[in-house]
Amino acid sequence: MEKITELLPQQAASPLVVYVLAFLAVLWQLSKLGRRPRDYPPGPPTLPLIGNLHQIPTDKRHVQFEKWAREYGPVYSLMLGTKVMIVLNSDHAIKDLVDKRGNIYSSRPEAYIAQDILSGGLRVLFMPNNAIWKMARKFVHRILGVVAARSYVPYQDLENKAMLVGLLEDPDDFIDHVRRYTASLTTQMTFGFRTTSIQDQRFKEAFDIFDRSSEMIGSRTAALLDLMPILRRLPAFALPLKKEGREIHQREKKLFLGHYLKAKQGLKDGTAQPCICVDLVKIQKTEQLTDDLAAYISGSILQAGSETTAGILVGFIQAMVIFPEVAKTAQAELDRVCGDRLPDLNDVHDLPYIRACAKESLRWMPGFLLGVPHRVTQDDTYLGYRIPKDAMIILNVWGIHMDPKRHPSPREFDPMRYIDDHQTSIDAANNPDPTKRDHFVFGAGRRRCAGMHIADRSIYLAISRLLWAFDFKREVDPVTKQELIPDMNELAEGVMACPKPFPTRIVPRSAFKEKAVREEWEEVAKLLDGNGQWRTVPEGLIWKDEQLSE
Repeated sequence: MEKITELLPQQAASPLVVYVLAFLAVLWQLSKLGRRPRDYPPGPPTLPLIGNLHQIPTDKRHVQFEKWAREYGPVYSLMLGTKVMIVLNSDHAIKDLVDKRGNIYSSRPEAYIAQDILSGGLRVLFMPNNAIWKMARKFVHRILGVVAARSYVPYQDLENKAMLVGLLEDPDDFIDHVRRYTASLTTQMTFGFRTTSIQDQRFKEAFDIFDRSSEMIGSRTAALLDLMPILRRLPAFALPLKKEGREIHQREKKLFLGHYLKAKQGLKDGTAQPCICVDLVKIQKTEQLTDDLAAYISGSILQAGSETTAGILVGFIQAMVIFPEVAKTAQAELDRVCGDRLPDLNDVHDLPYIRACAKESLRWMPGFLLGVPHRVTQDDTYLGYRIPKDAMIILNVWGIHMDPKRHPSPREFDPMRYIDDHQTSIDAANNPDPTKRDHFVFGAGRRRCAGMHIADRSIYLAISRLLWAFDFKREVDPVTKQELIPDMNELAEGVMACPKPFPTRIVPRSAFKEKAVREEWEEVAKLLDGNGQWRTVPEGLIWKDEQLSE
């Protein structure tokens, strides 16, 4: 009995010991949160639990990421609570990992607001590397291929001329005219109809949705919901972003599906114009592709293709205001080669400085400043560092484009850095030498933009014709009489970045060029009906610019 009594305190103490040990184990695990393991790539100092979360700014995030790239080298890591972000800051790192190891670097991290709430899981851009994404990727490459893109050249030519006339009529709204140019091109490519005016309700609805969605995706709340999924269980009043996001998704889905079903009906009754939706309808006959997914494939192409190109072109106009000597050099080349006629795609080889301006525009204002995040699907090593499974992979596009070792004086708009570069964007992306890649606007690896050759043409046509027809002058302050120079660092940020509105005076270079622009529009407008839509779309032609890639 005494022995049993002696054992009682020990037995009573055993659960206490277990609880203490469990508590210490939890503390030990918590103490590791936010810490950077020794075998991870280097990065800024961390704090317990939160890691580097407190150091990531709300706005101008790309500037801080660029600073860290200069400090920590081609690859660095950021600890975000329980998650890790690996940032790639060199052309070699992107080529070695995202291109060459695309089988494990082509997925996407979880994007709760962007994909689940705002997109209903349907947006290809944010899909993980699953069977649906692979199917959609195959379709997109088929319908945006180089051969298929020839049928869109008449759209590009007409919409470009419409933009020029719009700038003659109302130059102060130049950003809206650029946006209408890229939007109408993509509504024709995707749904088969023109966006004839910046007042078009379909245009306004699509880009009101895009602008607000972009703000929501780039918000701190969206980031926190990805980093701490438990927060998604908060009641609706604490997360108004969820309710608004679901409402936006329903509006967007209704818009995209309406356009898609109209094109589908047009194919049945013989009224459909050549467009991506027509191709998707044909694909539906042999593949398991729902109307909802087909609508989102086409709608996503509309938004991404339109806004990326528009932002780059607005950046180009800003550069011409800040660096007028570049415009003068380009105009001298245009006058020498084209004289009194508008430049076209046949002039690409004879306008090396214009081609260089297009490349420099892509470098100078890349839109996706930090790319679209990738996710690695298994443990990997690089440069002696461990990259853990499920790490978020960031392509630091801004950091690479602004690297003074790669591009001396990177904030200067200097087309001469590309004067001997005759590659298309596709050529450069495929070049086995990563130092020869001109820019990273269109991503890398298996997530690379399939329509980059279409964007190349739209940008070239816009830049060449804008410079042929117009001068971009600085506004003058009415009080100080000083010229107003736009601030190149003031950007509207979200999913994509572009310059904030800035003052400029866009004027025709001469009365002759103004007359020529109007006559060009009058001639091509004969192909349109009373509603500004195509009567008959001319067949796509093979232009001399294709000889570089084919």
